[in-house]
Amino acid sequence: MKITEHINNAKGKTLFSFELLPPIKGSSIQGIFNAIDPLMELNPPFIDVTSLREDHIYKEHPNGLLEKVITRKRPGTVAVCAAIMNKYKVDAVPHLICGGFTKEETEYALIDLQFLGIDNVLVLRGDARKADSGFVPTPGGHAYATDLLGQVVNMNNGIYLHGDVESPYKTDFCIGVAGYPEKHFEAPNLKTDFKYLKQKVDMGANFIVTQMFFDNQKYFDFVNNCRANGINVPIIPGLKPITVSKQLISLSKIFHIDIPEALTEAITEAKTKEDVREVGIQWMIQQCKELVKFGVPVLHFYTMGNPEPTKHIAQAVF
Repeated sequence: MKITEHINNAKGKTLFSFELLPPIKGSSIQGIFNAIDPLMELNPPFIDVTSLREDHIYKEHPNGLLEKVITRKRPGTVAVCAAIMNKYKVDAVPHLICGGFTKEETEYALIDLQFLGIDNVLVLRGDARKADSGFVPTPGGHAYATDLLGQVVNMNNGIYLHGDVESPYKTDFCIGVAGYPEKHFEAPNLKTDFKYLKQKVDMGANFIVTQMFFDNQKYFDFVNNCRANGINVPIIPGLKPITVSKQLISLSKIFHIDIPEALTEAITEAKTKEDVREVGIQWMIQQCKELVKFGVPVLHFYTMGNPEPTKHIAQAVF
């Protein structure tokens, strides 16, 4: 079922969903199930599965020379989505990214997703590799999320890359894109950010999932600005509780977000690790209650492989 159908069927009730990472290469699928099992009692209608691009490692040879080798640390998102749907009978939402994939590989992935009965995709540019100063497109791949979105929209219209598909069959993916309440860090200003987000919706994006935030007013302003700019698709807030003090720095640095002064002070003043965790959870509970009152369609949690804080928060809210 499409995300938009889940939201419409809820008739105004806020839904619960979450995102998880595929396991590290060589790990058992049981690691994924262990991250999902504690949250299934909350009846998520869908589960997001991230996709990470390839990275580089340097392999040293006996002669001392270093060889740059491309490696992938996690198994394919398509396979993980299939396993989740088979075991839990819920919709899986795979992330499609530009980095690390050619246009042909993306088309193959979309064909596989359609074959598996997966109705939704979240289209993203993806992050830069650790060794790169900025995002570097894969040769033969897409440079921008709008280009990747265009490929999915084309397949929904029965248009394939090389015109070599004889069947007029069209895919029917419900397409999500990312939104940034605090502005994408590469956008020069909010006006430009909204311009490109509006372009994605006009192209065919059906829903928006936001970057995490810790100040609800930023989300409220973002929604109001979207509506003022003619963006009327569902806007799903992305959420993550702070559970360790070092995340005050790491989350701000990695995701380019602000941490409210009151939350920063409360975590800084916490005496123990348990106190820090409790401060982060209680802050997020209050955030979620306010978001539900605002009427958000879904509370979507970035679990980062740790389901327990999310479970605690969701049980207090739903």
